[in-house]
Amino acid sequence: MFLNLALSNSLFLVAIVSAADFAQQVRTFYPTGPACCVATGPGGELYAGTERGLMVLRGGAFNAVPGTPAGAVQTLWASNTGVTFKIGDRTFSIGRAQTPPVMPRVSATDGARNWALDDVRAFLYDARGRLHFASAQGAGIREGTKWRLYTPEDGLPYDDFTSIAAAADGSVWYGTHRGAIHFDGEIWEYRQGLRWLPDDDVRAVATTGTTAWFATKAGVASISEQRTTLAAKARFFEDEIDRRHRRTEYGYVLGVRVAKPGDASSWTQSDSDNDGLWTSMYGAGECFACALGDDRGCKRAEAAFEALRFLGTVTQGGANPAPRGFVARSILPVSGRNPNLNDSPERDQRERETRDPLWKVMRPRWPVSADGRWYWKSDTSSDELDGHYFFYALYYDLAAKTDEQKRRVREHVAALTDHLIDHHFQLVDHDGKVTRWGVFDPANLNHNPDWWGDRALNSASILSYLKAAEHITGDAKCARAYRTLIDQHGYAMNTLIYKDNGGPGAGNQSDDEMAFMCLYNLVKYETDPVLLKMYRTALRNRWAVEQPELNPLFNFIAGDGLDAAAETLRRYPLDRFNWAMNNSHRKDVVRLPGYALESRDDLRGHRRNGLVLPIDERYVDQWNHDPWRLDYKGDGRHLADGASFLLPYYMGLYHKLLVE
Repeated sequence: MFLNLALSNSLFLVAIVSAADFAQQVRTFYPTGPACCVATGPGGELYAGTERGLMVLRGGAFNAVPGTPAGAVQTLWASNTGVTFKIGDRTFSIGRAQTPPVMPRVSATDGARNWALDDVRAFLYDARGRLHFASAQGAGIREGTKWRLYTPEDGLPYDDFTSIAAAADGSVWYGTHRGAIHFDGEIWEYRQGLRWLPDDDVRAVATTGTTAWFATKAGVASISEQRTTLAAKARFFEDEIDRRHRRTEYGYVLGVRVAKPGDASSWTQSDSDNDGLWTSMYGAGECFACALGDDRGCKRAEAAFEALRFLGTVTQGGANPAPRGFVARSILPVSGRNPNLNDSPERDQRERETRDPLWKVMRPRWPVSADGRWYWKSDTSSDELDGHYFFYALYYDLAAKTDEQKRRVREHVAALTDHLIDHHFQLVDHDGKVTRWGVFDPANLNHNPDWWGDRALNSASILSYLKAAEHITGDAKCARAYRTLIDQHGYAMNTLIYKDNGGPGAGNQSDDEMAFMCLYNLVKYETDPVLLKMYRTALRNRWAVEQPELNPLFNFIAGDGLDAAAETLRRYPLDRFNWAMNNSHRKDVVRLPGYALESRDDLRGHRRNGLVLPIDERYVDQWNHDPWRLDYKGDGRHLADGASFLLPYYMGLYHKLLVE
């Protein structure tokens, strides 16, 4: 197994993680209008106090309670005998009248903490007789005579409390003026933004079973548990991709734009700079699925290969032919808009003058294919090639079942690799010049200061291309080029420069994604014990920096942090809309040190335990995202695909790091 090569025996297989049945949290919004309060009635029914009066949830909707007056409800109390609410200065009851609960005067002691409780915002006794409270000092639980007291130092995300409710499973929900908090006794979960709540000012919280209900000025919302498995999540995301996220007849996989925030019923597809990369990573996951016996995975992997292969054939011929083996970034049908109107030489010149002095001026950036059907995007980057070769090797080994399938892989990979070797380890475009990021040659990586920052990654990239191509094609030319770069130019040594930045949280996160894919193939196919040890070390060094990021793809490639990887997959949200999320105000967050920040206003950080925020408390599209960011802009109009779940999930299963 590959991962036996990745780490020493003492570090390999820290844990085998079960991916069995678990609870996924999902939310629902109810258009009640502004609500002040929610409460559970004597029969378990859910009441909401709104500006239009008291409402009760029946048949999946809130309706006015018959016989109760209209008007803005100000307060609401409930117990197992009745419900009481106030409208103006009048009090009304259903069943036995209730009196507002009163917090007993107590002192709470937990180790060095000794609190004379002050400004208690909410409290309750749960079904086990435990006293819970939420105050300006923090939160606490008393069971018998023993207290447990919690502050942000213990993981409490925020403490401007408004309310508290206990769920049937013993966990507790807290309402705050900036979101809701769930605590099961070990794990704190912060629920903020439109992914979870219609408004962050949670005025009251109640529970029915394991469902939590929140009263906000934008209406009532619920967060409930949905029992599922990782396999069911994978099928959900695959079906969603098949339904919405395949662009053109070749099926390039990418997120879509929706007409209304959070509404997936109507969507628009578009291209990206990295169609080849994202389709490669999606296809790689399906290669693992195919190897696990999934016939649909085999067909999806084959479709991904044909899409990537077309990026190589579409560039040949026409008015602006590229050299043999050149792969495009993306394609667009000529029946649509002309992308050169936007991606023009004038735009390129502005990019060069304002952002990147090495930016290429392309004429045209989108040539037309020989058959006149397609625009194809030029200036292909190393990102694309890293994804391509990562996928080709997996497809050849795991999903290409027939001689014809394997022949097509060999021919395509041979053409691309010949292009790189024949052009002195550079990717050369239709203009006869190297692309902006297609630079892998020794003269630049080892001797040009403009490229020293990319030396480690690009050295690993070209070595991984050549090693994968040698494995696929059997061509000795690939092996000779590989040894030349190692023996004469120190490229294997270059891979040990694990990251050119100020430590965890700094640097380009996209480069990390690329590096792990390249090192996967190098460790997988290398047999020389000296080189293998160097690649293992390069992988270990990179993972040591990335370990706090809770990235399941990186963790499974490194063969470490398996519990964290599984937890990220479990908490990976089913809601893939790009909702805005704000975490910089949280009190359990620590800002990154100055040397890792790009500016004083750089809002990036981690929890007090040194780990980034959990994946369901930030927005993730692809694994090139920055997990150290605290705040995320978004309007709910971009619907990301689930390929970033599928690849690590199927990889973990294939390498037996997940057991399901």
